[in-house]
Order: sequence, then C-alpha cells, then structure tokens
Amino acid sequence: MIVRIAAAQYPIDAIASWDSYADKIAHWVRDASQDGARLLLFPEYGAMELARSFAPEVWSDLQQSIDFVGAMRGKIDALHASLAEQHDVVIVAASLPERDEDGVAHNVARVVSPKGRIGEQRKLMMTRFEREQWHVAGGDAVNVFKTPAGTFGVAICYDSEFPLIARAMSEAGASMILVPSCTDSAHGYHRVRVAAQARALENQCYVVQSPTVGEALWSPAVDVNVGAAGVFGPPDLGFPADGVVALGEMNQTAWLYADLDLAAVARVRREGKVLNNKHWAEQPGAAPLKANVVEL
Repeated sequence: MIVRIAAAQYPIDAIASWDSYADKIAHWVRDASQDGARLLLFPEYGAMELARSFAPEVWSDLQQSIDFVGAMRGKIDALHASLAEQHDVVIVAASLPERDEDGVAHNVARVVSPKGRIGEQRKLMMTRFEREQWHVAGGDAVNVFKTPAGTFGVAICYDSEFPLIARAMSEAGASMILVPSCTDSAHGYHRVRVAAQARALENQCYVVQSPTVGEALWSPAVDVNVGAAGVFGPPDLGFPADGVVALGEMNQTAWLYADLDLAAVARVRREGKVLNNKHWAEQPGAAPLKANVVEL
C-alpha cells in the first residue's frame, strides 16, 4: 500500500472570523487532495489562530485563549469531518487546548476519517511552557488509529522525544508515527526533528513532522514559529541512506508531500541489515507500554 501524505508547514494567521478560518482550512484541504494526498497532517496548536477572532482581552491572554478556542472544538471538528468526507481523505487536525469538566486543560489532536469518525490523542508529555505558563496537563493514554490511509500513531511534539511512547505505537501495529509540532526556535525544531529521526530508526517506520511557521506577534501562545516539515525513515533497506525521505524549506508556508510505501516498512523490519524493531525487547530495561487501537 502506498499512501501520499501531506505535512503542513502551517502559518498562524490573524484570523478575523470563523468564516475566514473555515475558508483557510478548506483551501488547504482542497489543495492537498487535488495533489493526490490521502493523509493530511496539520501541526500542534495550529487552531490557536482562532483566538484572534475574539476580542483583544481574549487573544492577548493565555487562559482566555484556551477557554475560547477549546470551546470551539465541536465546530472545528465538524468542519474537518465535512472536508474529510468531501475529499475522501484522513485529516489529523491541528491540536488545540481543551478543558475537561474539572477545568484541567489538555492538548488534543484529532484524527478525522472520511467516514465521519473522529479519534483523539492527548499530548502526554508537557514542555516547561505548557506546565509553567499554560497550566496544560498531560494525558495518560497512547492510541493507534486504523484508517483507510494506514495505521499510525500521533506523537505530539515533545512526545516524540520519549521513545516508549513511539514504541507502544509500533507494537500496536503503527507503520507511521505522525508528529504535529510547534516550536519557537531552531533549537526546539531540531530537538523534535532529531527525535523523529531516532524514532524512525528504532521502530523501522515512517515518522512525519508538521510544524507551525512564521510570526504571530499578537499571540502570547504561538507568537514565533520555527520549523520545516519532514518525512523520515530508517537508514536501511529501501530507504535513503540518511533516512530523510522528504524535507521542506525552513519557515515557508507550504504542503510537503511524500509517497509512503507501507510495504517497505514491513520489508525493512523483516530483511533489514539491522532489526531494531525486532530486537527492541532484548535491551536491558525495555519496558512494555500498551497502546489502544482505535478503528476509524
């Protein structure tokens, strides 16, 4: 099975209204679909641009931004579900912070199938900014999504830097790990990219990164955004020698496309010069972490 993926290098715009946001997302999805993509990956916290459609006291305040954007999740998800069905694509919608009934906020990515089904992955590991300023809490479940565009997990940004999370996804059948990211420096971008490449090596699978890009100086949440989309694989049989399948241009607004041969994952796991995926459990201290499988 070959799946064309589109990974967004997504700008945070000063969105003036819901209609402007809906038009923007529809444009991005339509362009990717017309270029043959069946799996679309948007970045971490991309939905925060919607805060700008509210009053200044909302978009200038972190906690109010969480409250107002999180409250729009149902409307945002319905938009993505409609577009997924219309274009027959699977969409990983840009993550957003959402409060539980107890008032605790979580960073949530949603996987939307063309059948109208929606699954979610909460970010598990919080960065210092999320812990100390946003007061966003980590989730406690690892999910793997079986979709018409393949089986994958979603490791949100910092989650990609912790091997056991990706390992649980691999053991649950993921041949792709998708990494929505939002980083405000070249250092942060490269931490996530290096982690993505390491996870591709360890699990002998594809890892795809999608970042926010550009400046949104009006926002206290996503004011500076640095990065490039990337598609990585193990540097072994059937993959590039450096493991870089595709790489976008830094800080440019664009889709990055790649055709992912999922049979190549099975082959390298079976016939590679090294068998990292198979040999994982032999290392001292290897600990099992179970992932839930969600059929979409």
